[in-house]
Amino acid sequence: MSPTSAAADAHRATTRRRRRHTLTATLLAVLLLFAAGATAVVIALVTPHDPEPPGVGTRFAVAADSSAATATASATAGTPEADAAAYLAEQPTAWWLTPERDPIGAAGTRIETLAAEAREQDAALAVVIYGLPERDCGNHSAGGLDGPDYDVWTTEIADALAAADDLMRVVVLEPDSIALADECGNLEDRALQLRQVVAKLQLPGVWVYLDGGHSNWHSAADMASYLQYVGLDGVRGFSLNVSNFNTTADEFAYAHRLSDALGGGAHAIIDTSRNGAGSDGQWCNPPGRLVGDAPGTYGDDVVDTNLWIKVPGESDGTCNGGPDAGNWWPQGAVDLTRDAVG
Repeated sequence: MSPTSAAADAHRATTRRRRRHTLTATLLAVLLLFAAGATAVVIALVTPHDPEPPGVGTRFAVAADSSAATATASATAGTPEADAAAYLAEQPTAWWLTPERDPIGAAGTRIETLAAEAREQDAALAVVIYGLPERDCGNHSAGGLDGPDYDVWTTEIADALAAADDLMRVVVLEPDSIALADECGNLEDRALQLRQVVAKLQLPGVWVYLDGGHSNWHSAADMASYLQYVGLDGVRGFSLNVSNFNTTADEFAYAHRLSDALGGGAHAIIDTSRNGAGSDGQWCNPPGRLVGDAPGTYGDDVVDTNLWIKVPGESDGTCNGGPDAGNWWPQGAVDLTRDAVG
C-alpha cells in the first residue's frame, strides 16, 4: 500500500468515526429532549392547578342522597309535596355533616361519596361541619359531640377532604358557634375548639369560612371582635345568613362592614337558600318565605359568592308548624318553592 493510499484510508476512517460520534450525540440530544418533554407532560398531568377560591360561576355538586331526594322517592307522584321535593333535589346545596347522620366511622365515607359525585358533575364540593360540643347551646338544634369524640370526628373529616385534593372544597365551619358563643358564655372554649379544627383543614384547595352571623344580629364591630378572638389565620373568611332569610343586598353590605372591621382581607360566603322573600324578623320556620338565587350567582371583592347552605325543606325546629330541627317538612318545602315550581 502506498503512503498516499494509507493516508486516504486513515482520513476515511477518521471521517467515519466523526460521523458516528455526531450521530450518537444527535440521537442522545433527541432522547434527552424527548425525555424532558415527556417529563414536562407528566408533571403537567399530575401537578394540580393553583387552587382558586369559589366565585361567581362556581358550580357546586348536587348530592344524590339529599333529604330532598329521599322525600321525592317517598312522596306521592304528582302532588305538590312531590313536585317541591323533586325541584329541591336538583339544586346544588351544601351537605351538613352531623354526628347524628354521619357519625365517627361514617363521616369519611360520606366525604368520599360526595367527592365522587362532585367529580362526576365537574363541580365543587361544599360541606357544613356541625357537631361542636354544646351545639346550638341547647336550643332547637342541640346536640353535638363531647370534646374527645369531636376531635376524632373532625380528624376523620379532614383526612377525607385531604384525599379529595383534585376538587375545590368549601367548608362552612359550625354555623352559630361564634355568634351564639357570647350569649352561651363559652366563647373561650369555642375559640379553642374551632382553632383546632381549622388547623386540620390547612389544605390546598380547602376554603374555610367561620360563623359570621348575619346582618340583623350583631353589629359588625362586635362580630369582628368575636372573630378576632377565635382568630382568622388559615381561614378564607366568614359565612353569613346561614339558615336565615335576610336579603342578599343586606348581607353584601354587612359583609363589607364586617371585613372592614376586621382590617380588610377577609372574604365571605352568603347563604341564599331561603332569602327570596327577605326576612319578616322571625328565624324559625317563618311563613311566606321563598328560595333565593342559585349558588354562584353573585360575588364581588369581599363576597366570594353565594351558596345554598341551609337545606330548603328541612325544618328549623318545632315552631310555626314544623317538625324537629333538621327533619323534612313537606309543607314547608311547598311554601318555599311556590314560585319556582310550575
